[in-house]
Amino acid sequence: MPHAHIPIACLDGAVKRYGRLAALDGADLQLHHGELLALLGPNGAGKTTAISLLLGLVRADAGSVQLFGQDPQRIEARRRIGVMLQNAELPPTLRVGELLRLTASYYPSPRTVRESADLAGVADLLRRPYAKLSGGQQRRVQFALALCGRPELLFLDEPTVGMDIEARQKLWAAIRQLLAEGCSVLLTTHYLEEAEALADRVCVMSRGRMIHEGTVEELRARVALKRVRCLSSLPIDTVYGWPEVSEARREDGRLHIGTAAAESVVRRLLDADPQLRELEVQRAGLAEAFTELTRDADAAADTDQREAA
Repeated sequence: MPHAHIPIACLDGAVKRYGRLAALDGADLQLHHGELLALLGPNGAGKTTAISLLLGLVRADAGSVQLFGQDPQRIEARRRIGVMLQNAELPPTLRVGELLRLTASYYPSPRTVRESADLAGVADLLRRPYAKLSGGQQRRVQFALALCGRPELLFLDEPTVGMDIEARQKLWAAIRQLLAEGCSVLLTTHYLEEAEALADRVCVMSRGRMIHEGTVEELRARVALKRVRCLSSLPIDTVYGWPEVSEARREDGRLHIGTAAAESVVRRLLDADPQLRELEVQRAGLAEAFTELTRDADAAADTDQREAA
């Protein structure tokens, strides 16, 4: 079993160019045994390219890429992973059970068809032809195929796209079970609540670089903005005029305030309105932290480009 502190998947200064476009521009990434790392970033940030490098589907132009300490294209490394990509081309006429048996045959000690089907929630689909399934059902089958070889490392690229909320929650439960069994997971997702629900660490990408890495709490802490809500008769214009307030609106009868100086704003509110009730202060959510981080990174990159020109 790998030592917990030795990464089982690693990008070190990885560069990948397509013509003049740098899809990855010196990317660093480490995934450790038994953890779920969520890779976040807008479209075009380089998430799928990073996964393609780790899977050995493409080669880096510079830097190093390792999977279980080996070249990702080595069969010894590939046998230890499971993969669920955004686009999967599967034989449409095969039944789900046949697809599972075929895929499991490539691995040294796979799960049984029934075990894989139960874990992915597709036991009722085993006799159905793949092409006859809905988009969400096909995604669940792809998940079953990814886990059927009992992988040590699972790559999930936008796994819950096309799933309804109930199916998404079931997939989350299955992922948690795999993590409890010691499987490691690299997850890319557009659903920030997915990263918040599952991830041990998050890595935020922008323009082919990693711009932040840490726990969800650490990512939130990078954002100074806090939300203050209360019941108050104070006019919006008055509150918005305070220098510490960046946003003020009334919604559902409540006053909503955005500020980087919550303590100061709360004192002013209490002084200005003795009748103030139901006061709440919340830190920024992951969505706000993500938006602010990528906006700052884009602004810095634009500045660098202007200076270079």
